[in-house]
Amino acid sequence: MSTEGSSAVTDWLHHLIILPILIPLMVGAAMIPIDERNRMAKGVMGFVSTLVLFLLSMALMRASASTEGFLAGTSVYQLGNWPAPFGIVLVLDRLSALMLCLTSGLALAAQVYSIARWHTAGHHFHSLFQLLIAGLNGAFLTGDLFNLFVFFEIMLAASYGLLLHGSGPLRVKAGLHYVAINLAASSLFLIGVSLIYGATGTLNMADLAIKLATISPENRQMVEVGAGILGVAFLVKAGMWPLSFWLPTAYSAATPPVAAVFAVLTKVGIYVILRLSLLVFGANAGVSAGFGQTLLVIGGMLTIAFGAIGVLASQAMGRLAAYSVLVSSGTLLAAIGLGHSSMIAGALFYLVSSTLTISAFFLLIELVERGRDAGADVLAVTMEAYGDADEDEEVDEAGAAIPGTMAVLGLCFCLCALLLAGLPPLSGFVAKFAILSGLFGLSGAEPSPALSAADWTYVTLLILSGLSAMIAMNRVGIRTFWASIENTVPRVFVIEIAPVVVLLGACIFLSLQAGPTMRYMQATADSLLNPSGYTERVLTAPRMGGQ
Repeated sequence: MSTEGSSAVTDWLHHLIILPILIPLMVGAAMIPIDERNRMAKGVMGFVSTLVLFLLSMALMRASASTEGFLAGTSVYQLGNWPAPFGIVLVLDRLSALMLCLTSGLALAAQVYSIARWHTAGHHFHSLFQLLIAGLNGAFLTGDLFNLFVFFEIMLAASYGLLLHGSGPLRVKAGLHYVAINLAASSLFLIGVSLIYGATGTLNMADLAIKLATISPENRQMVEVGAGILGVAFLVKAGMWPLSFWLPTAYSAATPPVAAVFAVLTKVGIYVILRLSLLVFGANAGVSAGFGQTLLVIGGMLTIAFGAIGVLASQAMGRLAAYSVLVSSGTLLAAIGLGHSSMIAGALFYLVSSTLTISAFFLLIELVERGRDAGADVLAVTMEAYGDADEDEEVDEAGAAIPGTMAVLGLCFCLCALLLAGLPPLSGFVAKFAILSGLFGLSGAEPSPALSAADWTYVTLLILSGLSAMIAMNRVGIRTFWASIENTVPRVFVIEIAPVVVLLGACIFLSLQAGPTMRYMQATADSLLNPSGYTERVLTAPRMGGQ
């Protein structure tokens, strides 16, 4: 093939970077004029779109992890063919490719689950779902802070409608609180971005990382104030205590497929904080290096404690899952704030494992609760407090067969319990072990450090949070599967249980492939800790077509 032909093919293939945004955006828009009576047709369109996105994300992740090829390492897509920092760019690297793959995988599972019944509970479900995916993918790919705000708003606007999907007083109340909180966070986002632009004259993250090292002291203070305000907006989304008061109610009120996808919404805040803390406020940021890390450590640990207490106090499984989201967010925020570079790879492994687990749990909860009586929890608590008057009666039946449906649901519930508690041999344990190995210097990435009081506090909270999850899941499991006081077997369709099995199967796959997975995470962490390659690639990328 000639040089011109090879260049043309490369330019054409380069457009793959923008497809994770364009595909759901165009499909979502195309669904809007379709009559709501054709929901199954919309469901098929949404499924095909999400399946294509998942396959594309897998290909992009594999390409970014390779050492050669047109998308190897860090790749830059210039919108309008204008170079950075003047033009808007999309940036594909290992971290963004990982988040694309995680998002599309969760979206595919939730999409399949919703087709069974939940997509008929309200209008424009599939259109909003596609727009949510477009906003998420755009947030992970953008290399510009203002463009991040645009995709952030697309994501939030779609999430408003999805949270209210299915109506009901609880969803409406939780949805209105959710809208108010996120509108306030969006206002803070704009204020923070405005201050940063006023001080530096740029919003390109790579350009901002370079300018921050040489900025004047008075402008540096404005940048830090803007970054602090911006950080509050993302910490609201990440669910850091005390900014997380809205999350348990909102997530537990959402319909199962929506709650499953919402599990990755909190990771948008985590992603941005991780990206900016290592790129903009990394070792090359001068006196601003490590900005905000102390707040992340304190807030992250308080979030772990608050989430663990909430897990123990929860009687409803929906709230238990919602508080597990807070435990996950606190674990990641504190790991970022502690500043140990050797912990980043383990934290990324934990991000993927915990998100898959919580999403599967949200889907599983509704299936399990179909066979439960409305007053079962109250009656079970009463029986525990006062005793069962019939507990001494002799039982004639020597044994009873477990219905196949309950056996499958029970097995999935046990896997969720092991993963949330971080017990071996599943990926939840591998992820926590990787984090602690990095903290104690056992990974060999850096010499064994002298642990501080904050490090030991983090270790203690990590262990106690797993213990609280194990206690809470055991309690709920006994009431639901072992000593259930109702005999109704829920009616579960294959299309509903299959996504749960696939998500849990992905966690098992991570456990079996822990070595290759950790190598990918370590390579991702290394690229984040050495941002010079990212900034150079973004700011020196040639225009397409050699122009």
